[in-house]
Amino acid sequence: MVSAPVVFTSLSLLISIPIIFFFFIFNRNKSRNSKQLKLPPGPPGWPIIGNLFQVALSNKQFIHYVRELFPIYGPILTLRMGARTLIIISSAELAHEALIEKGQLFCSRPAENPTRVIFSCNKFTVNSAIYGPEWRSLRRNMVSGMLSNARLKQFYPNRAAAMDRFIDRIRSEAIANNDAILVLRNARYAVFCILISMCFGVELDEKDIILIDEVMKRVLITLSPRMDDYLPLLRPFFSKQRAHALNVRKEQIETIVPLIDKRRAILKNPDDHKSAAPFSYLDSLLDLRVEGRNSAPNDTELVTLCSEFLNGGTDTTATAIEWGIARLINNPSIQSKLYEEIMSVAGKDKPVSENDIEGMVYLQAFVKELLRKHPPTYFSLTHAAVQTAKLGGYDVPADANLEIYLPTISEDPRLWKDPEEFKPERFLPGAGGESADITGVKEIKMIPFGAGRRICPGLGMGTIHISLMLARMVQAFEWKLHPDEPELDFGSKLEFTVVMNRPLLAIVKARK
Repeated sequence: MVSAPVVFTSLSLLISIPIIFFFFIFNRNKSRNSKQLKLPPGPPGWPIIGNLFQVALSNKQFIHYVRELFPIYGPILTLRMGARTLIIISSAELAHEALIEKGQLFCSRPAENPTRVIFSCNKFTVNSAIYGPEWRSLRRNMVSGMLSNARLKQFYPNRAAAMDRFIDRIRSEAIANNDAILVLRNARYAVFCILISMCFGVELDEKDIILIDEVMKRVLITLSPRMDDYLPLLRPFFSKQRAHALNVRKEQIETIVPLIDKRRAILKNPDDHKSAAPFSYLDSLLDLRVEGRNSAPNDTELVTLCSEFLNGGTDTTATAIEWGIARLINNPSIQSKLYEEIMSVAGKDKPVSENDIEGMVYLQAFVKELLRKHPPTYFSLTHAAVQTAKLGGYDVPADANLEIYLPTISEDPRLWKDPEEFKPERFLPGAGGESADITGVKEIKMIPFGAGRRICPGLGMGTIHISLMLARMVQAFEWKLHPDEPELDFGSKLEFTVVMNRPLLAIVKARK
């Protein structure tokens, strides 16, 4: 699930300068309450706009800009981004204090900007809901209704069929393009196919799937933060952007509601739709009774909940696949070890199954190392305190965004041996092996899915999809870098999730 604390252009900030100075004459930046609080240290900022100048004019993405601040200000710091206060933590100790020791204090979500409220139905989603009865109802339903081990096993035939189509798609693209494959594009399509089937229990052709995927992408683009999210005084000047957001929302509803109606028709007359899936995530939502509400979700709310399921699991998984193939290309010995394990467990005459991957120790170690070095997002989803609370000896206001920066935790030399190296062997059982509790229950050393009460409910599904896709890809093909590409660049950038600087173009050779 994606968190993007700051995304905007320096141009939009420069355009806003005259307006900002106009309001500066009539406003003061600090309230009496904020003066009384002991906030973590941070770079000095301007009145009203805070640190927006430094971020916008740094020519760096926020995920890289903020990393340079920790050596200066320490593992907990404050950034004032217009009307928002960001408290950013970057150490395992502080993450443990916030998410585990004081989990009940920091388990809420901050106020959403007006655009996000439109798409979340006023925070009626698992990820955005305020901590309380409504959130518990939604999360409980998602876990028991779709993401439990029992439910995930029910959808094994759907995943197996999607994996077969995925491998066939790669093979066809390779034949058409002299063995060249764009990894992320193909991985994203495969994951989206699986999630569409799980969400709605219907089979769609490629044209319809691509159409729905394009709408979901437009939603994500529209949700990217704007200047007026940080400076509400500018909102009158962003009326066109708000109108565009309403149009995208309308398009989203018009695209998803027919799928909801199609599933309703299947449930009403199952004998007429024997090829349809016996269950879907939507089934659990149609008659859902949320604590504190008298009725089941309406169609608009169903669109929101289904979209959350689709968007939450697509880019995160596809991104991991691209990073994983890049690592296999960069280190052929790792690719060979993984292929040898696949042959010893599953052989070459039948596709790798989910039962097979449970016994693949090296594959599991590889996936753990992949998530340690390349978490899909560098920030966990934003937390907020239910009331002003202490963290690391400092005050965290109830209206502040608590952001948890993940790379500095999973690359902390105090926690890891040779943290900069990519070594799956570190997680193999036996003497000298390192632990990797990615849930954060036993310890916090790497938390790619977050930790505590608001840990991502899709953790189990995500790891299954990543493991199965990588195993099938290595079983079917040998992967190499395209000869027209320069050497692999493991630099990163933010595009909903953290992706490679250059889309990975690979060469595949079918295994004999």
